[in-house]
Amino acid sequence: MSLFDWFANRQKSEPSVQQPQEREISDGLWTKCDSCGVLAYSKDLLANQLVCPECGHHMMVDSDERIRQLIDANTWTPLGENLLPTDPLKFRDRKAYGDRLKDTQEKTGLIDAVTTGTGLLDGLPIALGVMDFRFMGGSMGSVVGEKLCRLIEHATAERLPTVIICASGGARMQEGMLSLMQMAKISGALELHRTANLLYIPVLTHPTTGGVTASFAMLGDIILAEPQATIAFAGRRVIEQTLREKLPEGFQTSEYLLQHGFVDAIVPRTQLKKTLAQLISLHQPFFPLLSPLEHDSQHKQPQPQLITLDSRNDSNG
Repeated sequence: MSLFDWFANRQKSEPSVQQPQEREISDGLWTKCDSCGVLAYSKDLLANQLVCPECGHHMMVDSDERIRQLIDANTWTPLGENLLPTDPLKFRDRKAYGDRLKDTQEKTGLIDAVTTGTGLLDGLPIALGVMDFRFMGGSMGSVVGEKLCRLIEHATAERLPTVIICASGGARMQEGMLSLMQMAKISGALELHRTANLLYIPVLTHPTTGGVTASFAMLGDIILAEPQATIAFAGRRVIEQTLREKLPEGFQTSEYLLQHGFVDAIVPRTQLKKTLAQLISLHQPFFPLLSPLEHDSQHKQPQPQLITLDSRNDSNG
């Protein structure tokens, strides 16, 4: 018997050692927490509004899920669904902006980075805007600005409180100045909403940065934030290089901003709907039936006036 035959017979006679098989986990059945690493059953996690049951970490929420969390069933009416983004500047970085838009729309199923509409929150009618970070980092382009403006104008006309869930990296660089213009446009619509004595509540989630923070995210009558959310204008490194100083740890978190008066309250996501309902209910008795502008317009008709250079100078001084 050759040496090769001896080894072959030996392997046949020895019982085979079975390798331990790894347990297969169905895709999407479990979700791993980004903070503590604990595996949570996805259905239980959704029932807990995507808040880790182990460490309380608030995971990112898409716009559809956020609407389900806040709006009563079968009461949601979308607004501005016919607004489509374009590429007026023919912008191109690594990829043409038009192609990037198409790819992101196919991937997310969204038209742009915000979903707007009206519905009932615990039986209370509200106007709601929800930003979605999945769509190009929730960046604010022309469509985002226009949809939010139309939402606020609709809320002003229908005398509805407005809630905007903020989640954005800031202005959309591919639209240049057209994107930056949205900051002033939305702020102007909110000023008319405020003049009508209506309530506006922004909810700052992780992350809320850039031009969104510099405009409508910080213009609320009551500003709420989720725990441990990053809220900032510029990045930490940019600020440190500009000031040439070491900044304190956690200075761009919602907890730090609450301590220094930039945020009114930090509300866990599981308590957000209840808190919003309480705030809206408390303010409803103070909403007048008519805004000051509407009241004045019913009692006196504005007279046409020719504004000249001299009259402008007289009015200023």
